[in-house]
Formats: sequence, structure tokens, C-alpha cells
Amino acid sequence: MNFTRWSARLPGTQRRAARGTEGSVPAARGEYGPRQDAQDPEHAGTTVDTVDPEVPALEDFSVRDLLGRLPGLVALVYGPEHRIAYVNEAYAAAFGPRTPGATVAATCPEAEELGLLPLLDQVLRSGKPRTVKSRRTADGGSYTVTCLPVDSPHLDGAGVLVHAADVTDHAEAAERLRASERRHRETAVTLQRSLLPQELEQPDDLRIAATYQPGVADAAVGGDWYDVITLGAGRTALVIGDVMGRGVRAAAVMGQLRTAVRAYARLDLPPHEVLQLLDGLAAEIDASQIATCVYAVHDPNEGKLVYASAGHLPILVRDADGTVRQADGATGPPLGTGGWLHASGSIALPPGSTAVLYTDGLVERRREDIDEGVEALARALSGASGTPQVVCGRLLRALGVTAEHDDDVAVLVVQHPARDGADAELFHNAALELLGGVEAAPRARAFASGVLSSWRFPVELRDLGVLATSELVANSLQHGTPPMRLRLRRTDRRLIIEVTDGDDHLPRRRRAETEDEAGRGISIIATIASSWGSRRTPGGGKAVWCEFALRD
Repeated sequence: MNFTRWSARLPGTQRRAARGTEGSVPAARGEYGPRQDAQDPEHAGTTVDTVDPEVPALEDFSVRDLLGRLPGLVALVYGPEHRIAYVNEAYAAAFGPRTPGATVAATCPEAEELGLLPLLDQVLRSGKPRTVKSRRTADGGSYTVTCLPVDSPHLDGAGVLVHAADVTDHAEAAERLRASERRHRETAVTLQRSLLPQELEQPDDLRIAATYQPGVADAAVGGDWYDVITLGAGRTALVIGDVMGRGVRAAAVMGQLRTAVRAYARLDLPPHEVLQLLDGLAAEIDASQIATCVYAVHDPNEGKLVYASAGHLPILVRDADGTVRQADGATGPPLGTGGWLHASGSIALPPGSTAVLYTDGLVERRREDIDEGVEALARALSGASGTPQVVCGRLLRALGVTAEHDDDVAVLVVQHPARDGADAELFHNAALELLGGVEAAPRARAFASGVLSSWRFPVELRDLGVLATSELVANSLQHGTPPMRLRLRRTDRRLIIEVTDGDDHLPRRRRAETEDEAGRGISIIATIASSWGSRRTPGGGKAVWCEFALRD
């Protein structure tokens, strides 16, 4: 067989492609060496290449010896059955000697492991080379294989030259790198999930569900987070945010911000003041990390969400009739930028409505404006009914978020259920304006006693409620200023008593000395109630409240 005709197709062999011989290897003679001093018969004076008789032709070299010494694995097969014509020493050392004339399918198990049989068929049919990269064999080796079509006057039909390069070391190094990246990502995802709430708080007046889905395996986890914080007196804080970074670092910054939000929420500050504090903290934690955040507070007595946003996407609210509204305004720059005074806004959340807070992974797509994604979410929300968990799933499906999604997604769904029938009987409100004077305290006690009796509370709880009302009203009369108001609220799980007045100095619990005639009211309330607290109200003034648990 004339090995010269196909040896020129080996990778790295210099050759000049012959016209009209695409898909096969041209003869080697006359392809190499400069030809000089010959005249083109049609273009006098034009220099063309000619053969230098002192330069050896390729046929003068022993191609079989060259192939035998190649470090790469070389095999030559011929005919439609892919019978073996030749294997070099490297091939025999790797896979064992092969009998000439035997078929590849019968005697070369490595061909099946590497997926070469269909590749050989493709090369014969197309006359074009094919390559497969980093294929693994049963013994753990990895090879990159190139199959080249060859011609020979001694063959009935074409043959295929198989050249395999051992890339086991490279494949193992790549696998170690991938394993390291997987471990890094698993660490980040574990950290991310551990910093998210393991179980959402469920307020009396709201039904809440949330979901977090990290991006695909080859994408570093981000810093998305959400939280639900019970503030007391029936009020609930809702938080969602996104640290603009990837990996463990972003997750760590997220964890610090979430912890800070919970601490600031305990101060019962307005939403814009919470973001103002977070803004300064974010810059101190890591000046290179910027985060967006929405902090909203729901008060069942007001039927709305009061919120502030630091560069985050707008809250969407779906009314009972399917109309979707968007929270506009009250948006400042992301956390960590500094120099901005945040402001609070509000959006109605009446019974029967659903609010959705989300991160940009839900609505942001390549080559698409993010406003289009928000509009798509609004359309999906308008038709999404059911429990908060069901709404979460429907929104993810409608926005095309699957296991292969390339960005982290966090969604927080909040429903204010419309209650009727027996369920509605468990929720009541009653309020009394306190005009001041010596008759205010007796009126407040009589009002509380009558309301608690009408709500059919047991005598012991009714007496504790009247005592707490008396102490809160007395504290307001002594230290507060008009206008004053007493509010009683009953839910399915607790009794809430709250007194508001026009003075913004918050009370604190202190130890009263034996000779002191005052200073015991807050201590009494802290002793008899399940919890108590105070906060400043918008426009000035304060609210002092306490709760009695009706059931665990």
C-alpha cells in the first residue's frame, strides 16, 4: 500500500491542497521544495516553482517507520467493514496488537468505548475528517481522536486513518477543576440557604410563601434573600433583596445584611429609616458590593403596605378582581452608594389581594428590557390564583424559570385573605377616642370590659385585658399628649391592646424603688402580657401595645 498518499493528511504535516481532490490525500511528489528559473509558457518572465533535484521527495522517507515512532496512536482501516490494515507501536502498547484484515467491530473494543464506529461511517460517507474530544475508555484513559479519509490504488474503496492523542492528564486536571468548582458552588449554595429563613413566620392576618432557586450548576450562586419579621401588635415586616455579586462573598454579605435588617426591624422604625441605616452598614461591610432591597410593613388596621426601596424592582399587588397594580415612587439608589435620603411610600393591600416581591432573576432576560419582564410578571400575576405556594409555582412557570435557569430567583408572595363566615368571627376591631381628664381611665376600663365580654373571652383573660388597658391609658395620660386613642384587636391567635398619643418619647421598663409612687406600669404589663412594645407613629407621636396569646 502507498502510505505516502494518506500520510500527508496527518495533523501537523505541511502540504499544499491539490485542486479537485477534496476529501482525499493527493500524491506527495512535487508538493515540496521551491522551483525556480522556469518560465511560464503563457506568461514570459514569470517565475514558477520547480523541483530542486537535491531536495529528497517524501517517497524517499520510510512512512511506516515514521508512523511507528509517533507518540500518538495511529491505525489505518479500509473498506466499508472497517478492516484493520495497520496499527503503530503506540496503538498496540495502549490497546494491544491487532490482526490485519480483522474488522474493527470484532477486535477493537476501544472503538466502541470511544464511539468510533459511527464516526468511521461518517468519514467514509462524507469524505471529510471528523474529530471527537476527550473520550474515555473503560480503563480510565481519555483520548482525542481524529479520523481522516484516505485513498489508495490498492484498495477497493476508501480507508480511514485513525489518530488518537492521549489526553488523560488533561482530562483529569479538567475534572479536578470541575470538582473544585462544584464544591465551591455547593458551599456557596449551602451558605446561601442556611442564611435564608428555614421557616417563614406566618402572621395572623397574612398568608405568606417564598421560594429560592439558585442558577444552573455552572453559574455561581448569588446573594438573593427574603425575610418575614413579626413586629408585634399585628404588624409584619416583609423584606427582599439582592446583593450584586456572585459566590460565597455575595452570600456572606447577604447574611450580614439580613441579620442587620432583623435587628433594625426590632426598633420598629419606618421603612425609609431602616434603609437609611442599611445603606451606611452596606458601605462598611464591603464598599465594592452593592445591594438592592425593599422593606415593607403591613399594618392590619390600615390595610396597606408602607414600603421603601433601595434600587429594587417594584412591588406588584393583584386585587381580588385580577387587576394588578405597581408600587411607584419611594425608590432610591442601591444600598452602599451613600448620600441619599430614602423616603417611604404606600400601596393598598385590601382583603382578597396578593402582593409579590421578587428579585431580578425572575424578570431579567438577555436582549430584553427588564420593564418587559416586569410587564410579563404582571400579566402572569393577574391570572394566578390559589394559595401563596401555588402562586409561587405558577409565576415561576409563567416566566420560564426552570432548573436550567441561569440566574438566582427569589420570590415572596403575600396574601391578605378575605374572611367570611365562622373565620371572620375570630377577627374583630374596636377603638375609643380618649379625650383626657380624670374620666378617661374609667371610660377606657369600662370600654375594654364591655368589648372583651362581647368577644366572649374567659373571665381571667378579660380581667388581664382590663388591667393592661388601665396601665397603658394611665401611662399615656401621665406622659403623653392628645390626641389619644385606645384600640382593641382580636385575631384567631391573640388579643392586642394598643394606646396611641401625640408624644414621641418611647417608654422604657425600669426598676421602681419601694418609695416610688410611679414607674411600675410597664413592668406590670411586661409581667402579665405575652409581649409588649412601642414605636413612633408617622407624623409624630407614639403607640404602646401589648399582646395576650390565645393559643400556641
